[in-house]
Amino acid sequence: MTAGNLLHIQPTELKFLVELRKQSSSSLRLTNNSENCVAFKVKTTNPKKYCVRPNTGIVLPGSTCSVTGPKESPPDMQCKDKFLLLSVVAPEGATVNDITSDMFNKGNGRVVEEFKLRVIYIPANPPSPVPEGSEEGTPPRSVHENGIQNATSFEAVSRSLEETKQKSSEAWSLISKLTDEKSSALQQNQRLSQELETLRKEASRAGGFSLSFVVLIGLLGALIGYLIKKV
Repeated sequence: MTAGNLLHIQPTELKFLVELRKQSSSSLRLTNNSENCVAFKVKTTNPKKYCVRPNTGIVLPGSTCSVTGPKESPPDMQCKDKFLLLSVVAPEGATVNDITSDMFNKGNGRVVEEFKLRVIYIPANPPSPVPEGSEEGTPPRSVHENGIQNATSFEAVSRSLEETKQKSSEAWSLISKLTDEKSSALQQNQRLSQELETLRKEASRAGGFSLSFVVLIGLLGALIGYLIKKV
């Protein structure tokens, strides 16, 4: 509220609750602060957007001036419009019909009080703020939900590492087993080769090959070939 010598003005700002395709309004309450009749006049920087009822009048105690706002607001909800309320002492017994524009002209010792009011647009349904770190349209996760998700991910990674470690151990065991078998087969193959060479030398000294010796040589050759193929 502001107090002048003539009028109390409430509120000091004109706030319009803006809704899509709905006309909004704001009201001024002008209270006579003197023992005289007070004439008032409301002016605006954008008269095509606003309709003031009444825009002139005689203020009696508790009188109200209703100001009706525009049907649509700027996209950015910013407004530079202003209102100017003029008040002056009116002759005793004056009525609305007695008010003229000349009454609000300063001069000849006439005191005209001026009060400026700015316009503020307020959205009827302001958008809800989106919490940081969350996507639009997706409800934010609670700390409990995030904790459960992190624990589940940790368990999955641990299981994967354990399985990989187990498979690696089994692979190394298999490789070691195959290496031992290969070494054993090579040693056995070497012994058989040595025995075959010994038999050949003995047969050479005897001056010929018997049937049993030929059969034995064939069996040893087949066995050596089988072992080499297996390795």
